[in-house]
Amino acid sequence: MIVKKIRKFPLRSCTQNLRIISSIGMRQMKDKIFLDSNIIIYAHTDLEPDKQIIAQKIISEKTTVLSTQVLQEVANTLTRKFKHSWKDTSRVLDETATNNILYTNTIETIMLACSIAEKYSFSFYDSLIIAAALDFGCETLYSEDLSDGQKIENKLIVVNPFRH
Repeated sequence: MIVKKIRKFPLRSCTQNLRIISSIGMRQMKDKIFLDSNIIIYAHTDLEPDKQIIAQKIISEKTTVLSTQVLQEVANTLTRKFKHSWKDTSRVLDETATNNILYTNTIETIMLACSIAEKYSFSFYDSLIIAAALDFGCETLYSEDLSDGQKIENKLIVVNPFRH
C-alpha cells in the first residue's frame, strides 16, 4: 500500500491518498529519495541533535521511500541499542510507514541484491536496500553507511546528508 506523507496531506482513505499521489506529477515523483534505516533512527533519537534535525527535515520535506527491511532494522536498533520499549518502537514504525512510501521486497529484489553484492562487494543487507531503491526507480539513496557520491548502476547516487 502506498500512502503519501500526512505532513503534506491530511489523513484520508487509501483511495483518496492514491488519487493525490497520482496527481502529484512525474517531476516530484522523479525526485523521490530512498532512505536507509540510519536516517529514521537519527530522526527518532536525540543522541546526535544535529543529525536529528537534518533527518527530521528530510523526512518532512522530501518525497521519501523506504522498504520493509528498513523498518525491521529500525525496530531492531531502537529496541536493542537504544532500549526503547516495544510500544514506543511500534509507534515509530507506524508513523514511519504512514509518512513515507513503503516498498516491499520481492524475490526479484533479492536476486538483484545478490548481483549488486557480487558486483560492488557490498554486504547483502546494504545491497538489498540498494536493490529496493533501484527497483522503485529512486535516483538518490540517503545513507550514512555507504560512500557519499558513489553512483550505482549509473542510476542511483548515494548521498550522506550529514556531510552536506
